[in-house]
Amino acid sequence: MFGDPLFLDGLDGGIILVVLIKTVVTFVFLLLSVLLMVWWERKLVSDFQNRIGPNRAGPFGVLQTLADGIKFFFKENLLPDQADSPIFRLAPYLALVPAFLIFAVVPVGGVFEDGRNGTLRAAGHDTFWQLADPPIGILFVLALSSIAVYGVMLAGWSSGSKYPLLGAVRASAQMVSYEAALGLSILAVVLVTGSLSTHDIVVAQDGLTNWNVVATGVLPFLVFMIAATAEMNRPPFDLAEAEQELVGGFNTEYSSIRFALFFLAEFMNVVTFSAIIVTLFFGGPRGPLLFGPDWVWPLLWWFLKTFFFVCVFVWMRATLPRFRYDQLMDLGWKVLIPLSLGWLLLLALIRVGREEDWSTGEMAVALGIGFAVLVAGWAMLNAAMALGRAAQEEGEEVFR
Repeated sequence: MFGDPLFLDGLDGGIILVVLIKTVVTFVFLLLSVLLMVWWERKLVSDFQNRIGPNRAGPFGVLQTLADGIKFFFKENLLPDQADSPIFRLAPYLALVPAFLIFAVVPVGGVFEDGRNGTLRAAGHDTFWQLADPPIGILFVLALSSIAVYGVMLAGWSSGSKYPLLGAVRASAQMVSYEAALGLSILAVVLVTGSLSTHDIVVAQDGLTNWNVVATGVLPFLVFMIAATAEMNRPPFDLAEAEQELVGGFNTEYSSIRFALFFLAEFMNVVTFSAIIVTLFFGGPRGPLLFGPDWVWPLLWWFLKTFFFVCVFVWMRATLPRFRYDQLMDLGWKVLIPLSLGWLLLLALIRVGREEDWSTGEMAVALGIGFAVLVAGWAMLNAAMALGRAAQEEGEEVFR
């Protein structure tokens, strides 16, 4: 927020008005996007599965989500006898609020070409096309994604029932495990761009070849995609609510509007993390300015990029089978974290070489040594895992 030029002029009525308008627009946009996201996911999944999908409420069933929301409001709001009432009531908001606050630091527009820095003139002040631009915007995203764990964990614990508690333990272990890989993939972007501000990260991605997905070597983007899917409890990582084992997971005891808040948070996270992916790796709202008003095209490019990744998340839901829990943990701890950490070290080596003006030969030798160290580390990790499996099998045999 404090990097926004809006706050460099001193506080006055115009600044307060602009902040209020941006807050309302952001909130309304997110709510409407979630309504359409739920409808679009149901329609797209039904197409994948050769079904019709929602087609009753409104044209093409587009009002089905609104009808479901109204139904949730009028359903009975249950409170289990053994529940911890204050925590039980608070948990859904701890899941929903972080999803909204993360979106607050996403740049959704602004012209960055020809030396312009993506500002908008409003009420006599220059401001960015985002609700806030704190200097530590990416750390803000990581902190809020961590807070979302508490909503899920407290929902299961406060229900006073064993099945929600098991679902909450699963969810917290899963989200904490993939938080590390998520953070390491973001560190690669920070290392390349040299800033924690989401606005500065977009500014640094000048041109298609300078998009961070290219500058970081694609791998951090793939790690972020997988880790974000696990963070959101989306298929194929939706083990926090695996109905075959846990009835309905951490939110089994919830009903009415409290259940709807968890539902809303999940789909809002899809939109939010799609926007974060676009910001970190695909230039944010940057794109060619073709004709007409130049401020329209950044909004259009941002929407198209974000919509594409929303469709990718839906595609993954419709096509990929659910992982086993041991496979989920193995992927996070034994694959994604070592891979992203090793790649981060290689990027740091390349950056040091550029700053020290190493020759091509020196850079090649350094990269060769770096790859050799990574391969050796990977081999030792695989050997340790093989020894662990052998010891486990030997223990099981003795037990039998």
